[in-house]
Amino acid sequence: MVEEIGSTAAGDIIINVGPQHPATHGVLHLVITINGETIQKVEPHLGYIHRSIEKMCESLTYRQFIYVTSRMDYLSSHINNHACALCVEKGLQIEVPSRAQVIRVLMDELTRIASHELWWGAMAMDLGAFTPFFHAFREREAINDIMEETCGARLTMNYMVPGGVMQDIHPNFQRRVKEFIALFKSKVNEYNELVTGNIIFQNRMKGVGNLSAADAISFGCTGPTARGSGVSCDIRKLYPYEIYETLNFEEILETGGDSFARYMVRVREMSQSISIIEQLIDNIPEGDFQAKTKAVLKLPKGEFYQRVETARGEFGVYMVSEGGTTPYRIKYRSPGFSNLSALDHMARGSKLGDLVAMMGTLDLVIPDIDR
Repeated sequence: MVEEIGSTAAGDIIINVGPQHPATHGVLHLVITINGETIQKVEPHLGYIHRSIEKMCESLTYRQFIYVTSRMDYLSSHINNHACALCVEKGLQIEVPSRAQVIRVLMDELTRIASHELWWGAMAMDLGAFTPFFHAFREREAINDIMEETCGARLTMNYMVPGGVMQDIHPNFQRRVKEFIALFKSKVNEYNELVTGNIIFQNRMKGVGNLSAADAISFGCTGPTARGSGVSCDIRKLYPYEIYETLNFEEILETGGDSFARYMVRVREMSQSISIIEQLIDNIPEGDFQAKTKAVLKLPKGEFYQRVETARGEFGVYMVSEGGTTPYRIKYRSPGFSNLSALDHMARGSKLGDLVAMMGTLDLVIPDIDR
């Protein structure tokens, strides 16, 4: 997995990590220059699973293109689909029923928790702790069961549609969500005992991969990666969509700027998502789950943009319409690409063994970067 391919002057050695490597969280190729154990440079090589998704979307209708984004950041598929649906609704000025808005937000926050659960288990495993991976998937499986019952899928959901959601929630939805909330709250102490409070884990994370607030902004970082450096950037707070402005929750900020700070942001965010779900689960309005729309959608001529907060940061949808049934141009602003751009800056001068901790706290999903 790590292969020496050449060397330079002054004792520098160039090695490859990946593209098939468990620590790269996907098909990512890193060309790393080291001197001894000290990292001199990290150069990511992308494109191994590039599928030209943006160009594909331009040949799909305004109903069809939404679901291609499930295959980008597949751990935030609901939220990606939500952004696309909101962008279409903005163009058509569709008023989404209140029931659909609440269901959408509930699905978004369940998705956020499921994503953070997978990240938490993988993060611990990256640093050599195998047991937390099974604990994380225990809770994540409960969310996937809820998704499967309502949406018919466990990963790429295809549930959001222009005007609302594809079908109403399952009759068991509220009961099973409440059961999950009780399960999650009963296991939080295990997370702290196994990982967060573990002195070995803390020593591997604290002071590693430092990223200042100014640098996070300069690199265009968003999501927990930026908030771990104290940068306020939660789209749900800054540019609220759906019903987020009516909800009571905190934007989690840590000022440490290191890997442990980024870790703590995600751990604390799960509790905030639980709080949002608790506010909504017993207050789902009656009424339609989808607004009435035409079978074939045509957006008026113009440019439209919508941003949302995924589990990894800001996801933006830029759409140009010429009045037809398909977009003239689609451009996605994915969080992973900008967050990955900071890796070289974070890693220089660090030890090679610390690179895995830095990458883990960026929470990379490579299809989101390659597109």
